[in-house]
Amino acid sequence: MHDSGPDLVLANARLVLAGEVVTGSVAVRGGVIVAVDTGAGVPAGALDCEGATVVAGLIELHTDNLERHLKPRPTVTWPHGAAVVAHDGEMASAGITTVFDAVRVGALKDRPASSSSFGNARPLATEIRRLAAAGVLRIDHRLHLRTELCSQTVLGDLDQFSAADGVDIVSIMDHTPGQRQFTDLPQYRRYYMGRYRLDERQMDEFIVFAKGLSARFGEENLRGIVARAGGLGAVLASHDDTTAEHVAQSAARGVGFAEFPTTLAAARACRAHGIPVMMGAPNILLGASHSGNVAAMELAEQGLLDILSSDYAPSALLMGAMKLGRETGDLPGAVAMVTGNPARAVGLADRGEIAVGKRADLLSLREIDGLSVVTGVWSAGRKVG
Repeated sequence: MHDSGPDLVLANARLVLAGEVVTGSVAVRGGVIVAVDTGAGVPAGALDCEGATVVAGLIELHTDNLERHLKPRPTVTWPHGAAVVAHDGEMASAGITTVFDAVRVGALKDRPASSSSFGNARPLATEIRRLAAAGVLRIDHRLHLRTELCSQTVLGDLDQFSAADGVDIVSIMDHTPGQRQFTDLPQYRRYYMGRYRLDERQMDEFIVFAKGLSARFGEENLRGIVARAGGLGAVLASHDDTTAEHVAQSAARGVGFAEFPTTLAAARACRAHGIPVMMGAPNILLGASHSGNVAAMELAEQGLLDILSSDYAPSALLMGAMKLGRETGDLPGAVAMVTGNPARAVGLADRGEIAVGKRADLLSLREIDGLSVVTGVWSAGRKVG
C-alpha cells in the first residue's frame, strides 16, 4: 500500500521560516505540514503562489474584537452566537488562525451607579465552545479571561469556570484611576469621558467610585485571581506594568508574559526577569501609544519586544509585523512575534512555524505600497480565507 499524496501544496512561494526567507513549497496532509522544500518549481496539482509571501498562521493572544461585535453600538447588545461567528470571520480574513478571545471578568461598567461585571463571560465561553463543537468556526478559538482588580464581582465570576473549560490565559488588569495605563489622570479623564459620554460631574463620581472599589477589594481580588488561575491551569499574564516594582511583583506571581508594559523601565525589567513582552501592533503602525505610553517601535529597536497583539484592530497584526520587518530588516524575527513567540509563551508546541510536523496554519499575502494584503488563509490545512 502506498501513502496517499498531500492534500495541499503551496508552491513557488516566498516562505518566511524560522530565521530565514527562502523560495520554496509547503506540502500538507491531514492538517499537518509534511514537507518544506526549496526551489521555484510547481509540481502537478500544486497551487502556484507566484512569488507571494507565505507565513505561518498568525496567533493572537489578546484581542478586544469580540467585545466590539457584542456591543456594536453603546445601547445595543448583539446576540452572542452572531457576534462570535462575525468575529471568527474577521479574524480569519486577517490571517489569524489561533485566537485567544479576551472576555472581561469583573469589569467596571460605564456608570458610577453600577459596580457589577458585564456578566457575559460564562455564557459567552459556553457559546464559543458550542459553535466550535458544531464545526462552524473557521479558526481555533481559545479562552482568555481578563480579570479586573477594581471590581466587586471578579472572584465570583471566576468561580463559574473550572479546569474543564480549558481557560488558557488569565490576565490581571488594574484600571484604577491614576494607575498603570492611566497614570496620567487628565488622560484617563479624557479617555473615559469620550468613550462613555460622561460630563465633568459624572466623571468625578466615576473616579471616586472606582478608587473606592480598588481600595476595598483590590488586594483580596489579586490574591484570589492568582490562586484561581493556578487552579484553572491557565498561563498568567500581567497587564500595563509601569515600574520595575510592578514587574518584580509579576515575576513573583509566575506570569508567563507581560501585556503592554507602559514604560521603557518596565520593559527592561521584564527582560531582566525573563518575561516576554507583548505590545500592540496598532502602536507599531501609528508610531505611538494612543494612551501616551512608551512606543512599541522604541522597545523593538532596543531588543525588548517579543510579541505583537492586534488589540482592537485585527488587520493590524499582519501589517504591524510586516512593517516591523521592513524597518528592522529582520522579517523572520518580526513574523516570529505574531507566530512562534506567542505560541511558546502559552505552551502551544504544535504551531507557529512553517516546519514539518507542525499544524498547517498558513497565510499567503502580497504587499502593495507597504499595505499587506491577505490572499489566502488555511487553518489546519483547510482554506478559510
